[in-house]
Amino acid sequence: MLSPSRLAWIKDSAVPARHETAMTDLPRPLSQPLPLPEPEDVAFAGTIRLHVDASDVLRRIFRVHEVIPVPGKGVYTLLLPKWLPGYHAPQAPIELLAGLAFEAAGEPLHWSRHPTEVHAFHVSVPDGATEIDARFQFLSPTSSAQGRVVVSPDLLNLEWNCVVLYPAGHFSRRIAVDAKLTLPEGWQLATALPFASQTGDTVQFETIQLDELVDSPVMAGRHYRRIELDDGGVTLNVFADAAHQLAATEEQIAPHRAVVTQADRLFGRRPFDRFEVLLALSDEIGSIGVEHHRSCEIASIGEYFTDWDNSFPRRDSFPHEYIHGWNGKHRRGADSWAPCFYQPIRNSLMWVYEGQTQYWDRVLCARSGLWTREQTLSALADIAATHDMQAGSRWRPVSDTTKDPIIAARAPLPWPSWQRSEDYYTEGALIWLDVDTRIRELTGEARSLDDFAHTFFGAELPVDGITRTYLFDDVVRTLRDIADEDWSAFFVERLHDTRSDAPLAGIKRGGYRLVYRAVPSEMWRAKEQLSGIRSFIYSLGLSVSSDGEVQEVRWESAAFDAAITAGTKLIGVNGLTFTPDALDRAIEEASSDKPIDLLVQAGKYQREVSIDWSEGHRYPVLEPIPGSVRRLDDILAPR
Repeated sequence: MLSPSRLAWIKDSAVPARHETAMTDLPRPLSQPLPLPEPEDVAFAGTIRLHVDASDVLRRIFRVHEVIPVPGKGVYTLLLPKWLPGYHAPQAPIELLAGLAFEAAGEPLHWSRHPTEVHAFHVSVPDGATEIDARFQFLSPTSSAQGRVVVSPDLLNLEWNCVVLYPAGHFSRRIAVDAKLTLPEGWQLATALPFASQTGDTVQFETIQLDELVDSPVMAGRHYRRIELDDGGVTLNVFADAAHQLAATEEQIAPHRAVVTQADRLFGRRPFDRFEVLLALSDEIGSIGVEHHRSCEIASIGEYFTDWDNSFPRRDSFPHEYIHGWNGKHRRGADSWAPCFYQPIRNSLMWVYEGQTQYWDRVLCARSGLWTREQTLSALADIAATHDMQAGSRWRPVSDTTKDPIIAARAPLPWPSWQRSEDYYTEGALIWLDVDTRIRELTGEARSLDDFAHTFFGAELPVDGITRTYLFDDVVRTLRDIADEDWSAFFVERLHDTRSDAPLAGIKRGGYRLVYRAVPSEMWRAKEQLSGIRSFIYSLGLSVSSDGEVQEVRWESAAFDAAITAGTKLIGVNGLTFTPDALDRAIEEASSDKPIDLLVQAGKYQREVSIDWSEGHRYPVLEPIPGSVRRLDDILAPR
């Protein structure tokens, strides 16, 4: 207790109450900077001339020169694209733009960055100027610690949003661009952009609108193979670190062709006149899978074809991005479309855009033969188990996860099973399986979600490359025309309510149930081999790399109760040096009177942990329900 004298001193020296301070002495807010101009659906006067020199692959620097028409004297606002379709977020790497300089008629111009919109640059244009020159570099990452690596000595992946400045005040579809690209000597390229001419290693593309340019990435490299997947203009363009990685056999190519066939049968008319699959097989550049209207860009493992039997978990990337040609590019939720790249998108219908695409990519993997039926069932079991064990759904509805591309941008999370992350993909797929099996049940097996896909996503003539937007009510109306049900209430409950159990009604109605067994599936083992991570997520509740670093801990699991966290290092298991196999044996042998003893290290601190676990290994499996209608088997069967 404080003495009376001490209390008196505190009272006498106390800071005066705020109301005793003159109001003029308090801080007042400054006025906010002027906002960027609202974009208008009017043509930009003139054509931007853009040249990107991508030949410096050793330094991984793209050098850019633009010539931009201007209306005359004044302050002119140029922007680097910020909000990117396919990324669902403001993910443009503005920090990698450097060396920016402007000039007119050979004279340097002053520029300043917008105070709050850091992708925007104000350029002071002098009287008499009709165009300005802009020069800068895109310093692509030289290591994964700086971002996704997009250039190696043997191949590159150019996304135009990183190398173009464009004028504010216009819809991006009303800004014309003449683009040309210089590559290293002897390299070949693939893109959906139409070629105009080629001089040496510089390719001139036809004049195109800005939105189409940004939607048409380029892949290029030394080692290249072009494979026609059908007679209708769908092409698989394969680039690799080494020539031998291009040696796909006809047996391996055939299921990729079948994806195209099965997608046609599912959706009907294509919304594109040609489609370029850009596939990089590389251990040098970062992995990616992004959809575009006439193309998709995928970076997979170098052994995609050469280790075909073991690389199969990675085969779902192509069907996923190809499906987006219909779901996401041709048709898109209205609040995920924006007229330019500096207006935000909101993504409330991502459970259709990505969730239904995730559902169909599982289905097309099976229908095409990229996966066997058993492999597909294993993939669905993994999704089901994820949500069966996910604590985060108790506080956070799946609809809120549609904000995750903006909230987290796929940054690592300390407790993903509690925080949730973009679950509109996987939980969305389970919801659409529920819809599919429900339609089949309601209509006596006469209709299915295939009918929705064909009606809702199939293109109309003419095929013009224009995105058609939709609202929630459009989804509900189309489903009601197929099967009489209160689909609005169905989705509101599943999307916006929290829950304590997994949304597994579609699996059960499909004739299966989720169970856990002691032996992992072929899919599970292959994924572990590809990632180098052993997963005991449904038993102890953790996954761990070969060197003992914990990658994830499931909320409220045995590992969680032992205060093990991601980043913790497992050093010992039951008195032995840690290895993944040693932990595997310890889990198998543990019983009620024989706990698992671990030596763990977090930072510089070590401690011993004893985990009571007697249930052995638990790996998810979809098991047929005896006597049930096996609708899931029919869903996965080829058409």
